[in-house]
Amino acid sequence: MSEVGTLHAPLKVEFDYTRSLGPTLSAFMSALRRRQVLGGRLSDGTVVVPPPEYDPHTLDPVDDLVSVADEGVVHSWSWVPEPVAGQPLDRPFAFALILLEGADRPVLHAVAVESADQMETGLRVRARWAQETVGAMTDISWFEPLEDDSTDDLAEAPVREQEGDPADLAVTGIVTPVGLDYDYAASPEESSFFRGLADGRILGQRCPVCQKVYVPPRGACPVDGVPTSEEVELPDHGTVTTFCIVNVPFLGQKIEPPYVSAYVLLDGADIAFLHLILGIDAADVRMGMRVRAVWKPPEEWSTTIENISHFEPLDEPDADFETYRQHL
Repeated sequence: MSEVGTLHAPLKVEFDYTRSLGPTLSAFMSALRRRQVLGGRLSDGTVVVPPPEYDPHTLDPVDDLVSVADEGVVHSWSWVPEPVAGQPLDRPFAFALILLEGADRPVLHAVAVESADQMETGLRVRARWAQETVGAMTDISWFEPLEDDSTDDLAEAPVREQEGDPADLAVTGIVTPVGLDYDYAASPEESSFFRGLADGRILGQRCPVCQKVYVPPRGACPVDGVPTSEEVELPDHGTVTTFCIVNVPFLGQKIEPPYVSAYVLLDGADIAFLHLILGIDAADVRMGMRVRAVWKPPEEWSTTIENISHFEPLDEPDADFETYRQHL
């Protein structure tokens, strides 16, 4: 990265969203697995796809489920000229609100056509079912114009006959992968902080009014609302203020639990920042414990807080509570 201007870097957040299904959505997803579409009939007589779990008028559970067609009419649409990863198609397509026959409210899904010129309000479409259905909205891969006879074998796929106890075949939960891609742009003050880390230095900024030192720097004092232009180099040791013992494993975890995530108040700073505490049994970590940064080898340094591998205990007495009680 350039030594001038602000820093930026890609940031990707991924996790699986897991949700259990109640009786209404379980029936809906189980039907999709059989290549059927169910709607929920509300107290006012309207049929909604997907069915809501509770009637918006009476707040009663929706248990009147009716079969609707997998064909319908486009009510409105929006063209997607450049699809991104995870979308239904890897070529330009349309997202559309589609009113299925037998339903009274449209459902959102993708429509596959060659160009935006082929899309129009009132276009009749039908579902293109996935070759293998699992009990998810993606069992309908997309919709396509009804007059297109090139995919009759898939669009007209029969209801799948399943062997076994229907209770065992019911879809009772779903797992939805979530992926968020960012290009994170650091502020000028944050950029200075990260460049300092690349040199093995921890930099903060001091408020000219209250004299508080913030690390990482924020560019302005949240107390006085004035710019914090004075740069301050801080030592790499400090005091544990509060902490959490992590006992629960999760996907992508790099450290075997239990371990400690703690707020460390560096000497001379007026705000603590979050990092790992290692080199000590998790049960022995405590408020007021004095710690120091353990840096990775200099050849591994870059513009990241991960240059500090973790903090470990210092051979010093615990700090007096009064010295950090304002920083909890």
